[in-house]
Amino acid sequence: MKTQDRRKEISLYLMSKQQPVSGSALAEKFGVSRQIIVQDIGYLKSAGFDILSTRRGYIVKQSPFVTKVFKVRHESSQSEKELNTIVDFGGTVVDVFVWHKVYGKISAPLNISSRFQVKQFIEGVRTGKSTELLNITGGYHYHTIRAENNEILDLIVKELKNDDFEIFDEE
Repeated sequence: MKTQDRRKEISLYLMSKQQPVSGSALAEKFGVSRQIIVQDIGYLKSAGFDILSTRRGYIVKQSPFVTKVFKVRHESSQSEKELNTIVDFGGTVVDVFVWHKVYGKISAPLNISSRFQVKQFIEGVRTGKSTELLNITGGYHYHTIRAENNEILDLIVKELKNDDFEIFDEE
């Protein structure tokens, strides 16, 4: 994995965690030394990530990215197109959730930021490992999308609408 890709993956991984992650755990996960992780964290801090170094590990206090939650409705067969559109415009699909009439909010972290990850997700669904949450709510579901700025989020929504996805902006 290239240095730039590893740093992006480290930042996404840390942003998905609520508890500190040790340098050793990051080193093992990304197959590099702990010293490389220290350098990567230093770089991420200089790039604007508010990363707190504690004795238990690293935690992102505040991300330099913006997020937006919006409601979407489509058929399961359109999921790959939806996810690819989001990542192609520079977004990360942080999670998916639905509001079930009996169970309430059901959510799952995704952290999908590349076509490769979209492909892995879709293959998991198609091979029967699981089913998408949208199937229990008639196609309605929510995504939290993260991007570098609001203009990118707006472009993602615009493109999805152009592709005839039903998007209901959530403020």
